Amino acid sequence: MKGFLASLMMLTRLPLWRIIKVDPHYYSDTLKYWPLVGFVTGFTTLGTYWLASLCMPLLPASVIAILSRLLLTGALHEDGLADFLDGFGGGNSKEQILTIMKDSHIGSYGTIGLILYFLTYVSFLASFDPYLILPVILAADVLSKLCASIMIGTLGYVRKAEESKTKLIYRKIHWGEYLFIAFLCLIPFLFLRDPFFLLALFPAVFVTIALRIYLKKKIGGYTGDCCGASVLIIEQSFYLGCIIIYYW
Repeated sequence: MKGFLASLMMLTRLPLWRIIKVDPHYYSDTLKYWPLVGFVTGFTTLGTYWLASLCMPLLPASVIAILSRLLLTGALHEDGLADFLDGFGGGNSKEQILTIMKDSHIGSYGTIGLILYFLTYVSFLASFDPYLILPVILAADVLSKLCASIMIGTLGYVRKAEESKTKLIYRKIHWGEYLFIAFLCLIPFLFLRDPFFLLALFPAVFVTIALRIYLKKKIGGYTGDCCGASVLIIEQSFYLGCIIIYYW
């Protein structure tokens, strides 16, 4: 439970630290709990989307739903995506990539990438039937965090702990520890109204494998920014698969 609470404190802005004290060593063991946090962020997004869609068109409802998740997470993953795009877009060598990602300023790659990300995200949410997409939103959030956590768990951290923004390195997770959590991650897929949406797992898994190969080749592992970027990239690949299946 303390590991899960540490994950909530890391990945959201919920003020749990005001009432609960968690020993710092639990934070290095949060990787396996990412998918469970996906239930919290996913339900927040879909709940806001559903309520907003009752009284306004889908386009503004989609924007408000995304805004609710940004407020909950503090745009943690989006910040990582911007640094990731700046680093890998502007750097040639490993040293250049890591230096650029360490810079807190956003560059042209990060700016353009965030604009395209939000446009894509909004367009995906606004293109679905509002009742059909509710379980898709939850499945996308949980699946992206599961795939990203497994991918990061198979890579090494490329910086020193003291150079990390969070000052920690994730502990390697044994496959057995994922079994129960991975089983829970199947729950949102049970509520998909069309079983063909399960085919959207293939682009998500493909992108996860491709990202792992890319990170291993370019910098030899991962950084905190790579974690946040991976979650969003995998999530959007799942949405892409769902929207193609929806219209097909």
